[in-house]
Amino acid sequence: MKYLYAIIMLLVMMSCNNDGKKHQSEVQSFLDGYNKKYRELNTASSEGQWKLNTHIVEGDTMNAYKSRQADEAMSKFTGSNENIKKANQYLAWEKDLTLLQVKQLKKILYLAAGNPESAASEVKELIAAGTAQTEKLYGYKFSLDGKEVTPNDIDSILANVNDTNMRRKAWESAKAVGGTLKSGLTNLRSLRNGVVKGLGYSDFFTYQVSDYGMTTDEMMQLLDKFNKELYPLYRELHTYMRYELAKKYGVKEVPDYIPAHWLSNRWGQDWSEMVKVEGLNLDSSLKTKSAEWIAKQGEKFYMSIGFPALPATFWEKSSLYPVATTAGYKKNTHASAWHMDLENDLRSLMSIVPNAEWYETVHHEYGHIYYYSSYSNPDVPYLLREGANRAYHEALGSMMGLAAMQKPFAAGLGLVDPATPMDETKHLLKDALNYVVFIPWSAGTMSNFEYELYAKNLPVDQWNKRWWELVKKYQGIVPPSDRGEQYCDAATKTHINDDAAQYYDYALSFILLFQVHDHIAKNILHQDPHSTNYFGNKEIGKFIGDIMRPGSSVDWRTLLKEKTGEDLSARAMLDYFQPLMKWLQEQNSGRKYTLPAL
Repeated sequence: MKYLYAIIMLLVMMSCNNDGKKHQSEVQSFLDGYNKKYRELNTASSEGQWKLNTHIVEGDTMNAYKSRQADEAMSKFTGSNENIKKANQYLAWEKDLTLLQVKQLKKILYLAAGNPESAASEVKELIAAGTAQTEKLYGYKFSLDGKEVTPNDIDSILANVNDTNMRRKAWESAKAVGGTLKSGLTNLRSLRNGVVKGLGYSDFFTYQVSDYGMTTDEMMQLLDKFNKELYPLYRELHTYMRYELAKKYGVKEVPDYIPAHWLSNRWGQDWSEMVKVEGLNLDSSLKTKSAEWIAKQGEKFYMSIGFPALPATFWEKSSLYPVATTAGYKKNTHASAWHMDLENDLRSLMSIVPNAEWYETVHHEYGHIYYYSSYSNPDVPYLLREGANRAYHEALGSMMGLAAMQKPFAAGLGLVDPATPMDETKHLLKDALNYVVFIPWSAGTMSNFEYELYAKNLPVDQWNKRWWELVKKYQGIVPPSDRGEQYCDAATKTHINDDAAQYYDYALSFILLFQVHDHIAKNILHQDPHSTNYFGNKEIGKFIGDIMRPGSSVDWRTLLKEKTGEDLSARAMLDYFQPLMKWLQEQNSGRKYTLPAL
């Protein structure tokens, strides 16, 4: 009897194994077909969006029409009832499937939630509304004193002009586009929330957060944690800047909050323009270079650490330089990287001019490009050819931008004289006014506004009021004049319109970049994290490549722990800027602290 039982159990196990193999085979056949079609439609959609962003002609609706058609086809496929049904059916066999198969099936359902066939009419409306908003945003004619100006012109005034009246007019000119976008954003909010409810998400913000494997509460708690951890340092920076800016503009009574037009960045997300570092003045060196030199230098850096040359098509198809005023068309001036076909058609959209900002941006954007290239390998299905999470992409790009701005790196390129003394404290201050200042903006203002916009359904007649409440609370910034509800200053930020409810990606990426940089500096280079030179170190390229290569086929938490030995933490960022704290406290001695407690 005992032997009969054993035989029966063996037969049962063999049957289960056979069923498992059959299930895997059936699922793989489905996934192969899905991935092939997904790539085909994604490529068409990318081509449509590329033309929409690089060739904007007033009155020409053909690009928008073609882009909308391509996006509709993509949406129809990813949101089809059949694909949803199949993915759910196959996930019932989860215990029989490989982890890679399960990950793809869950990704299919995530994509479907953004445009389910059950909400086909809303999806079609959403695509059309998104296209219309993009056209309106990037086709807007900015005007200053009755003359048409570009965003670059406005940025130049805010960076270089000390006349506060002219600065205010430039700032207000930059915000004028927001009012034209309010009705479109109202519609987009309604459509985005409506569409994702079909697959069980309460709102669009919750849907976007779910891609991290987190709940909305978990994400907001994490962002709150980072804001509170960095608050003491940000408070010192805010106090220092109030007094320094008042001095710069000849204002005797230092305001409690920073007037928005006093800052060089239109959203107050980066204050680093305020500080010029002796011994590291890249602008003066770069103005003798061409925009083409900066573009090629970025490639040389990545090649030096072991990555391949960019494909010839990158140089042929990218849009890297400003459009001539006589060209007869405009383009989106916001820097971005594009993975057109999920293979080797890699492109970048920039408007490079020879200055330090664009030099850093090139190194950042190429980080995305090489990330695309790295995970475009046979081990990663098309569905999972993306960052380990969305923050990874930004983290690695930003880290390369940080590395490229450190003195040993710049000196090696002949951009600065290594013998020229550098004020280390000022350099650290400049970095803090970029990276630290960004956290209250991204993890505070932007993320909380979009959370309230989508998850709390913030009333339309409170948008601008709430926006400036958040700006004041987290950033300690106020507008130069009353901003009523006829304005929509949040919508002047491109991401609010066309990359919605995921700006926390950037906040997490900054936290992540300091973790990875800290590991590279201490464990590979054995250098001070404040003074590194990545150039030519193949071990760094291998370390970064190992992070990039799997795409999202592995769990992002596991990948981080394996590579750095830590969970996601602000520890490295706080350590990096700790030497600055004592100096700031000395500078702020006797000054009034006004930033509200969190």
